[in-house]
Amino acid sequence: MSLKIRLARGGAKKRPFYSIVIADARSPRDGRFIEKVGTYNPMLERGHAERITLKEERIKHWLGVGAQPTDRVARFLGDAGLAEKPAQHETPLKSQPKAKAQARAKEAAEAAAAAAGGN
Repeated sequence: MSLKIRLARGGAKKRPFYSIVIADARSPRDGRFIEKVGTYNPMLERGHAERITLKEERIKHWLGVGAQPTDRVARFLGDAGLAEKPAQHETPLKSQPKAKAQARAKEAAEAAAAAAGGN
């Protein structure tokens, strides 16, 4: 059985509140879970003490058993010092121009450099 430490959404419409749960990877996002190990309230400001609450000993137990945190939960655990913080990508690959656009930009830059160097 593949275990995940992930977020389960609760709260009202446009007022999200998440529970940090241990669940089987095949179960639905808000479906059955094994244990609730914390909460996350994104409506509170970043410095607020109750924005993220974690049951540290239970999380350490489940990590030792082999549960894998999702990307968002891994960041929370990294901030709390319970696990390694995952590396953040500086620029998403989707937002970069395609190959032809990059080639045109390179040619335009070379032409501008040649024009500036020729004067």
